[in-house]
Amino acid sequence: MTLDSPGARRVLYALAGTVAVLVVGAILHPGFASWSSLRGMLVVASFTGFVAAGQMLVVLVGGIDLSIPWVLNGAAIVLTTASLGQTSRAPVAILLALGVGALVGLGNGLGVAWLGVPAVVMTLGMNGVMQGLTLGLSKGLTCASCGSYAPSPLRSLFSGALPAQLFLWVGVGLFMTVLLTLTTFGRRVYAVGVNPTAAFLSGVGVRGVTVALYTLSGVFAALAGIALVAYGGQPSLGLGDPYLFESIAAVVVGGVSILGGRGHYLGVIAGSLTLVAVTTFLAAQRVPEYGRLVIYGLVILAILFAYGREKAHD
Repeated sequence: MTLDSPGARRVLYALAGTVAVLVVGAILHPGFASWSSLRGMLVVASFTGFVAAGQMLVVLVGGIDLSIPWVLNGAAIVLTTASLGQTSRAPVAILLALGVGALVGLGNGLGVAWLGVPAVVMTLGMNGVMQGLTLGLSKGLTCASCGSYAPSPLRSLFSGALPAQLFLWVGVGLFMTVLLTLTTFGRRVYAVGVNPTAAFLSGVGVRGVTVALYTLSGVFAALAGIALVAYGGQPSLGLGDPYLFESIAAVVVGGVSILGGRGHYLGVIAGSLTLVAVTTFLAAQRVPEYGRLVIYGLVILAILFAYGREKAHD
């Protein structure tokens, strides 16, 4: 990705949007861009960044993952119910939670790649299955009622002065960058996204790539669930609901083509930061909830319109 490429320009646009919101916020509200405020925004953005990593991978091949909300929620509840708040059970509980995400993602990938089920239908159906299973596991109770907590070492790591999720997000960023830009698999991902038929004729295992990407999406959704419950201490039913829209918004604001074949995770990071900065700024302005949703949507549409004009001129 060169500096004069459309992808690089879109990353810069998303970063510029973040900086612009921070500057305006700092002018109108002293302290808006202070370290404590920035730290809070980075923490919130990291959760979006985790789920958006998986969403980006499937979008790169022209797909979409609508099962994210309840994969995230299910993984969070599996973590707390399997660990029972005990430190000794934390490693196994984390692996189980990640395994749930991988299993659901694998199911999505097999349905899309091998059974030919449209991604929207397959992942939406799987989201419903996970919602039912999660409600059954928790017996429909909130975490306060069922008494399940994340192990205390996890809570300490994710809510300290330098929260672990920020370092984890850096690790995710490095992983995504290396995977997509420095490996043969990454080149195959872009090839499938640009033209799956041509990729297949070139010897790329299109089905295998698709299954792998949906599996990774499930793992990233589960990772977000683990991070959220470690940060908050307890999961709750509906914990993942906001992250479906946010994951898609971060991907498109970050310059990833919704039709597949183009995008970089650096843009998704910038998109996540932009969305959180806008939300924080509107909250500081005491804009009512309905107003925030309207402005939030308009900002996303404005960015997409700018990308559309850029594409028309390329």
